Amino acid sequence: MNIGHIFNLVLADPLLNLLVFFYRYIPDIGVVIILLTVLTRLVLLPSFHKSLKHQKAMNDLQPKMAAIKEKYKNDKEAQSKAIMELYQVHKVNPLSSCLPLLIQLPILIALYQVFIRSLSGGTLEGLYSFVQAPAQINPVFLHFLDLAKPSIIMAVLAGVLQYYQSKLMLPKTPTTDPTTKMLAYQTLYFLPAVTIILGIRFPAGLTLYWVITTLFGIGQQYYILRKEAKEALDAVK
Repeated sequence: MNIGHIFNLVLADPLLNLLVFFYRYIPDIGVVIILLTVLTRLVLLPSFHKSLKHQKAMNDLQPKMAAIKEKYKNDKEAQSKAIMELYQVHKVNPLSSCLPLLIQLPILIALYQVFIRSLSGGTLEGLYSFVQAPAQINPVFLHFLDLAKPSIIMAVLAGVLQYYQSKLMLPKTPTTDPTTKMLAYQTLYFLPAVTIILGIRFPAGLTLYWVITTLFGIGQQYYILRKEAKEALDAVK
């Protein structure tokens, strides 16, 4: 049994079967993709929520990290030790913010395969015996957007939302550290640009998924920010 077969068995085939099952009752593939995206995000909600909180905590620590780097600018060993102690005191893991990307990548690959298989008009392979294959899946969403073809509008929308989501998580206090500034620049501008470039090349069904999952992420970030603001206000009282 090779890796590709295991990947299909564990991820791609279940997603395809869910898509076909929902399509039987909701004959609009775009609505089905939105529903599938929401269900995927709900399943992964705990890991995403924890990661977003860690990322927010990392951003809040930027001023203290900048002060440590300035204090030990001539002693890299002491600098690294002080930063690790800062992480331990605030119970922050700098690698936790990478978790959503690691989770998203195989899901994106699986969904890409699912959309190609379901929107190409060919025979659907990998369906379970209890899932009835439709005669045809209409790739048009809301009677005007063909999800089997790339869409510049959807690609730009995905890029704009990616920019807005990245901006939400930027540190409120500007940093003078060159490395931190470079990472912030890449997050704010590079990722949205890559999203648009890929969105122009991939089927709009995949871009629709990215739009919905980004909106979901923005909603989570707003919830975390509002909750922390409320907790801070209650602490003052």
